[in-house]
Amino acid sequence: MENFEPVYGTGPLLGIAAGAIALLLLLIIRFRLHAFVALVLVSVLTALAAGIPVDGVVSTLLDGFGGTLANVALLVGLGVMIGRMLEITGGAAVLASALIKVFGERRAPLALGVASLLFGFPIFFDVGLVVMLPIVFSVARRVGGSVLLYALPTAGAFAVMHAFVPPHPGPVTAAVEIGADMGLTLLVGTLLAIPTWYLASYLFGLWAGKRFELPAPDDLLPGGEVKHEDPPRLLTVVSILLLPMLLIFANTGMGTAVATGAVSESAVWVQSLRLVGETPIALLITALYTMVVLSRGRFTRQRVEEIVGGALGPVCGIILITGAGGMFGGVLRTSGIGDALAGSLESTGMPVIVAAFIIALALRVAQGSATVAITTSAGLIAPAVQATSGLSSIDLALIVIAIASGATALSHVNDSGFWLVGRFLGMDVKTTLKTWTVMETLIGFIGFGFAFGLSLVL
Repeated sequence: MENFEPVYGTGPLLGIAAGAIALLLLLIIRFRLHAFVALVLVSVLTALAAGIPVDGVVSTLLDGFGGTLANVALLVGLGVMIGRMLEITGGAAVLASALIKVFGERRAPLALGVASLLFGFPIFFDVGLVVMLPIVFSVARRVGGSVLLYALPTAGAFAVMHAFVPPHPGPVTAAVEIGADMGLTLLVGTLLAIPTWYLASYLFGLWAGKRFELPAPDDLLPGGEVKHEDPPRLLTVVSILLLPMLLIFANTGMGTAVATGAVSESAVWVQSLRLVGETPIALLITALYTMVVLSRGRFTRQRVEEIVGGALGPVCGIILITGAGGMFGGVLRTSGIGDALAGSLESTGMPVIVAAFIIALALRVAQGSATVAITTSAGLIAPAVQATSGLSSIDLALIVIAIASGATALSHVNDSGFWLVGRFLGMDVKTTLKTWTVMETLIGFIGFGFAFGLSLVL
C-alpha cells in the first residue's frame, strides 16, 4: 500500500510487534494451529492494529505474499524436481559409493559427508536424510563403530546446505526479504557451509561417535541397502550437481567483469551468459537437463512427468509458509513497525547482522520451525537492513547466513527434525539432545561466527 503514513509512534508500534510475535507463538505452540494459517491471521490482525485502512489491508497482504512467492516458489519447485529425479534413479548411492572408494573405508564418515554436501544442493533435509540413511547403515555395519560416526556428518551436511544455500526455501526467502543478490548468496552460503560443516558436524561426529556407542538400527529401513536396476553414471550425477552452480557463477563473474569495465555490458554474449546464470533460468536449464539425461533408457515421458509432478506436493506447505512469512514482513514494512525496529536497533548500536541472528535464534527456540524463524526474522530485520547505510552486496548475503544460522541452532523437542533424526537412529530424547541438538547449535553459532567475522573484514 503506497503513501501510508504510520499512525503511531515508535513505542506503540514496537508494542504491536511484540504482541504479534507473542500471538504467533501462542497460536503455533499452544493451539497447534498450522503455521501458514497462523501467519496469515496474525498478519491481518497486525495490519488492523497498526492502523492500516481496512480497504488497504488485503492489498498489503497480497503484495507481501506475491512478492515473496515470485522468487521462492519458482526456485524451490525447480530444485525439488532435480532432487527427486536424482533420488529415484539412485544418484545418491552412486556418489556415496564413488567417494568411499576415493577416500577409503577408514574415512567413510568424510566421504558420506562430502556426498551429502553435494547431494544437499537440490534436495531438502528430510528427503536427503531418508535417501542417505540406508547407505549410512550399510557402511556402519560393514566398517564398524557407532552409527553416529557416519550419521552425524551426513545429517549435518544436509542441515547446513538446507539452511545456508539457495534454492532451499529459508535462504531464498531471507535473500528476497532483505534484497540480497541470489547468486552471491548461493556463492557465499556454499563457501561458508563447507568449513561450518567440517567443524560443527564432521569433527563433532567423530567425537560423538566415540563417546556414544550406537548400533545401526535394523528395523527402520529394511536391509540397509539401496538397490537400483539402472543407476546413473557418476559423471552424470556430478554434471547435474555442478551445472547450476557453474551457470550461476558465470552470471556473478560477468557482473563483476561489467562493473570493473573488463567487458561491455551491451555485448550479446555477455547478456546471454548473465541471462542463463540468473538463478531461476539456471535451475530451469538444470531441471530440463536432469529430466533428459536421467530418463534416457529408464523412464517414459509420462513417467518423468509423474515423478517431477509428485515432487511438488510435499513442498507446497513449505512454499505457502514462506509466502505467508513474506506477507507478515510486508505488513511490518507498510505499517512502520519495521522502521520503528530499525530506529531502536540503531539507537542501541547493535550491528544489524547480530540483531538478525538473535531474533532468528529466539524464534527458533520458541516455536521450533526453522522456516517460520527465517521468514519472520527476515521480515522484522529487513527495514533495519534498508536503513543501514554502507552495506555491500556481500554484507547482505552474510546477513542472510546470520538469519539462517540463528534459525538452525538449538533444535529441540519442538522441532520436527529433532524427532526425525532421533527416530531413524533409534536414540532416546536424552541422547538426541546430547548429539543432534549440540551439532545443530554448533552449526548455528559457528556459521554465524564466520558470517560476522567476514562482515568485519570485508
